[in-house]
Amino acid sequence: MRPLVTALLRLAPETELTLFFVPDDYATGREPDVARRMFPRAHVVAPADYVRFALGGRLADAPDRADLVLYLGGDLLHAARVHGRLGGRARSYKFARKRWVKTFERVYAVDAKNRRELEALGFDGERVELVGNLAVDGALGEAAGAFGPSTPGPAVAPGSILVMPGSRRHEIASGVPFFLHMAVFLRERRPDLPVAFALSPFTNDAEIARALATGGHPNVWGVRGTVVPMSEGIGLLPEGADVPFPVVRDAMRYAPQARLVVTLPGTKCVELAALGVPTIVCVPLNAPEVVVINGPLQYLDRVPFAGTFLKRAMVVVVDSRFPLTAQPNMDAGEILMPELRGTLMPGGVATSVAAYADDGAERARASRRLAALYADQAGAADRMACSLLERPA
Repeated sequence: MRPLVTALLRLAPETELTLFFVPDDYATGREPDVARRMFPRAHVVAPADYVRFALGGRLADAPDRADLVLYLGGDLLHAARVHGRLGGRARSYKFARKRWVKTFERVYAVDAKNRRELEALGFDGERVELVGNLAVDGALGEAAGAFGPSTPGPAVAPGSILVMPGSRRHEIASGVPFFLHMAVFLRERRPDLPVAFALSPFTNDAEIARALATGGHPNVWGVRGTVVPMSEGIGLLPEGADVPFPVVRDAMRYAPQARLVVTLPGTKCVELAALGVPTIVCVPLNAPEVVVINGPLQYLDRVPFAGTFLKRAMVVVVDSRFPLTAQPNMDAGEILMPELRGTLMPGGVATSVAAYADDGAERARASRRLAALYADQAGAADRMACSLLERPA
């Protein structure tokens, strides 16, 4: 959303925009507030308000009509509902379903493979437009400081190990204590490798503090700690330590200066690849029952007595079906981002991080291949914005 809205307002400042945030298990709930700060001219509808709107209610921040409704994520049903209420034309990005072939006049594809998938659903060639991956422009923009705060963040030493533990609730609750324990091991073994954390702007300090107070799920072997103020921003202080690890919020602004990044699967992997940042991807299955998955199986753990066991088994089965989990690895058909999967131990991850940090030749090779992987997709936001505005690119 960030690069596309930026491009639209640059090309057509008079454009009236309404951003609908819909209920989604992957969301943190704080996305609307961040959007309001980032784009104060746009109307922002939070999930709870959207539900009232979808059920027929009227909202002050929702228009009575729209020229065009664009789906960018979540369940397509919500975009179809907004289109049904506001009229105009409807378009979709990356995803579609056969049942919506008549609803969406055009769909935007991120690459040739995605284009073939959309055409197979029933969209003829003229209705599928190849624009590229918006995440690439998001990463390039954030690295250039386009979306971040104007004031500098905490001092992060060049060549640091940058840890991105995720933003979903279960990732914060257990991932932050887990990766903090990994950072403790790394500091003890390799004090020459400084570590910093990049946390989502959707995650507030109180949520991080609660996670560190408990140490996370017992199966992840995290460490307890506290959130402490630093000269600029906050730091994570492990229990029994004297020196905190600095925290930044605009990860892609710091990632290009990192020696490598340690993260989880997700869009962030595409963003890091676009910047050519060597990355280790962790897929911990220490507590699979808390993982968020698509569809009704997400709620399997709520079944009395056997629910937790069933979801745990199902997540492990689903994971085993994918030989690769990082999107850049899937797109390249080879491992460009090393993947650590299964039951992970903080000390074991620290050992792998140190080894990769020492392998300059392999990191340089990976960096070149990753940067080339999505190079032709840069400019997706401008291409899509021009199409939405019906202007020549």
